[in-house]
Amino acid sequence: MSVRKMLVGLAVTSLLVSMYGTALAKDLVMGLIPAENNEEMVAKFEPMRAYLEKKLGVKVKVFTATDYTGVIEAMKKKRVDIAWFGPLSYYLAEQEAGAEAFAVGVREGGKSTYRSIFVVPGDSPAKSLKDLKGKSVAFVDPASTSGGLMPTYMVKKATGMMPEQFFGKFTYAGSHDAAELAVKNRTVDAAADNDITYPKMLAKGLITKESNRILLESSDLPGSPLVYRGDLPADLKHKIQDAIINAHKDVKVSGYGNIIRYEAVKPADYQLIRNMVKELGLRKEQMLK
Repeated sequence: MSVRKMLVGLAVTSLLVSMYGTALAKDLVMGLIPAENNEEMVAKFEPMRAYLEKKLGVKVKVFTATDYTGVIEAMKKKRVDIAWFGPLSYYLAEQEAGAEAFAVGVREGGKSTYRSIFVVPGDSPAKSLKDLKGKSVAFVDPASTSGGLMPTYMVKKATGMMPEQFFGKFTYAGSHDAAELAVKNRTVDAAADNDITYPKMLAKGLITKESNRILLESSDLPGSPLVYRGDLPADLKHKIQDAIINAHKDVKVSGYGNIIRYEAVKPADYQLIRNMVKELGLRKEQMLK
């Protein structure tokens, strides 16, 4: 090999190492959708943030926004590398930012799935969704799965109408706990939530079964995934997934709900969500309000 070729080879190798090293050395930013109030979400994910930082050897920062769309937009602009999304907000991030689902939390009892619920005041005469016709109802966010997509699907299946047409006053509370409190405070006649936030709020005494009664619940939904940007280096993505899936061996894992460990998922595991969006004929603009 000539000296010139050897020098060129060394230069290319040096450049690749430099690029690869930069990818691993840069701070990683983790985005969290505001399913609950931001302070609570950050506190819940703090043990995992600290664990990732130690395991990956890079600084891991947390990003939050006032709505689901804010986190999706941040990933689109490459300001967020890893994120916790609901299934629908993941689908939107997949479309907008090339997001890839890689892990999901497993709750006590071994379930990674969850359910959407409709909640009414304890003394409400409502016995079915049809009894809420013309009533004041709050969902969570247009990009929420259990607080947006699934309850919309349930209303359409039960009544043949979309929520905006069926309910008298239709609003978004902004978070799951805010939706529950709207029912408790009787500012709405009913609200959509899920079977993670509802028992958590019961346990904290923020609501009671008398103040907030479950009217009905949905079928199982795929769990809220951890995702990363698809354009991250393949080796870095592998390191992130490996760290998350094995985290329970080193620390008490944390996340949305009582998480005991994380397991691997693939984008294909969320086809149910894609099918529901298509069946309802929802446009991107309707979900990214």
